[in-house]
Amino acid sequence: MKILYLDCPMGVSGDMFLGALIDLGVDSKMILRELKKLLAGKGEKIDISITKEVRHSISATGFRVRPGESHHHRTFRDIRRMIKKSPLSPAVKELSASIFRAIAQAEAKIHGISEDRVHFHEVGAMDSIIDIVGASVAFLSLGIERVCSSPVPLGSGRVKTMHGVLPVPAPATLEILKGVPIRKSDMPFELTTPTGAAIVKTLADEYGSAPDMVMDGIGYGAGKKDFVEAANVLRAIVGRSGRGEDGRAGERLCVLETNIDDMSPQIAGYLMERLFGLGALDVYFTPVTMKKTRPGVLLTALAAEEKKDALMKAIFDESTSIGIRSWTIERRCLERKTLKARTDWGEARVKVALREGVAVNIQPEYDDCKAIAEKNGVPLKKVMDFARASAGSYLKTGGKK
Repeated sequence: MKILYLDCPMGVSGDMFLGALIDLGVDSKMILRELKKLLAGKGEKIDISITKEVRHSISATGFRVRPGESHHHRTFRDIRRMIKKSPLSPAVKELSASIFRAIAQAEAKIHGISEDRVHFHEVGAMDSIIDIVGASVAFLSLGIERVCSSPVPLGSGRVKTMHGVLPVPAPATLEILKGVPIRKSDMPFELTTPTGAAIVKTLADEYGSAPDMVMDGIGYGAGKKDFVEAANVLRAIVGRSGRGEDGRAGERLCVLETNIDDMSPQIAGYLMERLFGLGALDVYFTPVTMKKTRPGVLLTALAAEEKKDALMKAIFDESTSIGIRSWTIERRCLERKTLKARTDWGEARVKVALREGVAVNIQPEYDDCKAIAEKNGVPLKKVMDFARASAGSYLKTGGKK
């Protein structure tokens, strides 16, 4: 799994995000080519520069936009139409619109109007539009599967806006970051902008310290200001999780658990069938002793994270559970393949587990071997041993016999 971790001790803005991804290795010429698609036919004079800058002895990349326009007021509807009519890819259009929607929803809530009527001022200027569309282009080019972010510092003090002087963080930034962990900062500056907040809110799957991974690249995006107190950079780290000896990636799964002591065994069996039918990868019951020494069962279900809500609903609907615990885990599996092994009495399927291309486990399919044993009047054990040996010989010769 390819992971992007955003380490933002000095906050995040659209240009810092873009600078960090370019510093990571995203092709800046490709980004500029895509941005030209957005600007085609607009008659806008835009000066974009990508520079190497230093913040407290750290070399970082700066992404700077100097628009020549004077009209800064656009509605969300205007921006959405501009993006939709452009020849950008559908994925870039969708992600860009999602980031703008996060800002529009915040502004609509603050001003008590509909999203489409929201007038973007600073964020509606062409430099912010370029930051958001460029960020979408750069992010999608990396093929990231999971995004994690550190808690977001907001800064303090006052900031000048089209609505006058406002306290930091700006109301829109705060509204966007509902549900996102933030970190106290006494820096008297706006560290996280509405654009940066919307990018993080839209992309991040989780927040906290850097996840377990093998790092493949590190990039630094330079903020416009060069603070005396600390390096004003956003650090972006790309890596891979769950890479074992066999080089196979781990997968993120969800575990659901609940203790039950007042459910009919018949219902338990039906519930298990339902959970498997809804996509659970594994379901099992473990005997446990509960309060007042009552015998009960611990229900455990394993599934992909996107199945979590459906499985929880089924457990609440079908069982007597009143509470479910859940957490995310990583599962790593060996490569598996199924072969047909020849025996003296017929063919049987055999499951083979491989690590680095080498078979480490060969297991005949029980149902196939049972059918062969019953049909031919031979011991089941003999059929299974024969199928296992036949598959092993086939693998040793590279499938030549």
